[in-house]
Amino acid sequence: METSKPSSDKSRELLRSILALSLPSIVTNIAVPVLSITDTAIAGHIGNALIIAAVAVGGTMFNLIYWLCGFLRMGSSGPAAQAYGAGQTGECNQILCRGLLLAVGLGTGMIALQSPLARLLLRLIDADASTTSIALRYFSICVWGAPAVLANYCFSGWFLGRQNTRVTMWVSLFMVVFNIAVSLTLVGVFSMGVEGIATGTLSAQWASCLIFLMTALRERSLEGVTRRGVFNLSALLRFFRINTDIFLRTVCLVTVTLWFTRTGARQSELMLAVNAVLMQLFTLFSFFMDGFAYAAEALCGMLAGAGQYGTLRLMVRRLLGVGVVFALVFSVIYLLCGTEIIGLMSSDGRVVEGAGEYMGWAVTVPCAGFMAFIWDGVYVGLTRTREMLLSMGVATAVFFAVYAVAFPRMGNHGLWLAFVCYLFVRGLLLGLMSRRPGILSRIS
Repeated sequence: METSKPSSDKSRELLRSILALSLPSIVTNIAVPVLSITDTAIAGHIGNALIIAAVAVGGTMFNLIYWLCGFLRMGSSGPAAQAYGAGQTGECNQILCRGLLLAVGLGTGMIALQSPLARLLLRLIDADASTTSIALRYFSICVWGAPAVLANYCFSGWFLGRQNTRVTMWVSLFMVVFNIAVSLTLVGVFSMGVEGIATGTLSAQWASCLIFLMTALRERSLEGVTRRGVFNLSALLRFFRINTDIFLRTVCLVTVTLWFTRTGARQSELMLAVNAVLMQLFTLFSFFMDGFAYAAEALCGMLAGAGQYGTLRLMVRRLLGVGVVFALVFSVIYLLCGTEIIGLMSSDGRVVEGAGEYMGWAVTVPCAGFMAFIWDGVYVGLTRTREMLLSMGVATAVFFAVYAVAFPRMGNHGLWLAFVCYLFVRGLLLGLMSRRPGILSRIS
């Protein structure tokens, strides 16, 4: 039963809950890319441009793999939040065990198939022979961290479902510091070169996984876990359905992103650089919006699990309200200071001037895309992943349809128009589908 409170009091309480979960997630989102930036920076101080390129290629290889495996986090957070809200401690813990089993299996498979996997990824990236040989040395070491990285996704989703984002934040910050310390020692003291950089990253991945595991055990993550419960057929089928939907959705997302990058590269090196720096503005915005999306996963999942659908609908309205505010703030910042921000990212006058021509799209993206982030979080929390896949499929089709019509006539402006339409359609469709019975209300 839901308790009644004055509307203003409940609104403030919900807002505090959103901020308490989202702010640590935002810090985590900003900290995670620092790992690859650290590797590149250390490679840069070795004094060899070839090593910088090789580390960048190696990082891209893992980004492609791990991006596709993001379903392990999202597939854990929503179900765990619902079980937590329903007071089903055993089921909540069994969700973590199912995810970890899949993560270890996938990670072990990546290690076993590392040679063909590396060849496939290098063909996609199409690097030159000298860069490839060093990138393979980096890849052959870091691939041994795959089980740890994928397990960390499961731990992150599970802790999020239990309304605890601080653990993930502190582990992420530890991982960054640990990686810097080990990599600098191996490279600076022992002169291990690219092998030292890779070993530092590998060590940080396993150390963070160990901390996650120790913290989960301290929170009695094995309480109520049974082999029959973990391998319950209906629970397993639901687990794989959710993860399959999210994986296919991610494939669509990666397809759009790669096509966007490919189209920029086909135009010219300058246009590739212009799109890359403008996309960094979108990435910065996404760090913040993903934090609120994570809060939506945890809070909406918990409320649905507890059967508090009235509060759930109010929560969604508050999340969308916060999204509007942050979208407007980012749009205004980019409108007033966008050129200066681009100047901090590039000293090339041609890139800064070229980016200025397309700055209007960077200003538009936050307002066009905030709904996609918020609704994604809501639907993950409710485990309505089929609707997420449907909206992403339609949005991807819209992207390519608009691109086919607009790009030949408008050039790079047509590419950005397609991207903005893609973001807007994702959020719009999820918002419209939320009106269906059984999503934000009980099925009568």
